[in-house]
Amino acid sequence: MERIDPTPIAQAILAAPAWARAGITAPKASVREDAAQELANAVIDRRHTLPPELDDG
Repeated sequence: MERIDPTPIAQAILAAPAWARAGITAPKASVREDAAQELANAVIDRRHTLPPELDDG
């Protein structure tokens, strides 16, 4: 099995809004869920920078 390079995913997470990166550790579940959704969106939005094998679109 081929190893996936995490660098583009990490870059997408770091490019996400700061509130989402901090919000993932919030004590309130709804804030954590919103933050996780925002981080996921950041990765999806930057999928054009991902290696072709990770981009199913």
